[in-house]
Amino acid sequence: MKIILATNNKNKLREFREILSPMGYEVISQSEAGADIEADETGTTFEENAYIKAKAIYDILHMPVIADDSGLEVDHLGGAPGVYSARYAEPGHRCERVLSELEGVPDNERTARFRCVICFIDADGKAQYVSGSCEGRIGYERRGSNGFGYDPIFLYDDRTLAEMSADEKNAISHRGKAIRELTKLL
Repeated sequence: MKIILATNNKNKLREFREILSPMGYEVISQSEAGADIEADETGTTFEENAYIKAKAIYDILHMPVIADDSGLEVDHLGGAPGVYSARYAEPGHRCERVLSELEGVPDNERTARFRCVICFIDADGKAQYVSGSCEGRIGYERRGSNGFGYDPIFLYDDRTLAEMSADEKNAISHRGKAIRELTKLL
């Protein structure tokens, strides 16, 4: 089965392919499918933004589409950056902003989670949702060279997600959990 992933983010595309390809699904990016647009993420929830992205691609291609919206929720920051994770600071400075906002905050108040919501629109245009989360805490500095986004500051046990291999991360990550839930729908 061919599924369009409503993104041009190579890291997200790789993660979806790593989990879905061995199950027999061919995952292609929206640009590979001929829909090179950027949907405006105007929603206030992960569900709304995932739907906006999936529907924009479905309306062009009329094929099964998956889109995710995900982000980092830091308890001490009232759940921020949340749905604004990708726009929380300039690219390359997001981790630093979170670290600076948590300066002086003790370990027990640095709890956080990654959340991911996936919207799947089937060939008939019906939308369904799955989600996943990964609980952890925010470290004090960037560590590791794998992963992307906030992975270098997000601690799961005593390692950041950026210090894990792709297989280790996919086994516990918010997106990995959501994609495994997605396979139950498919």
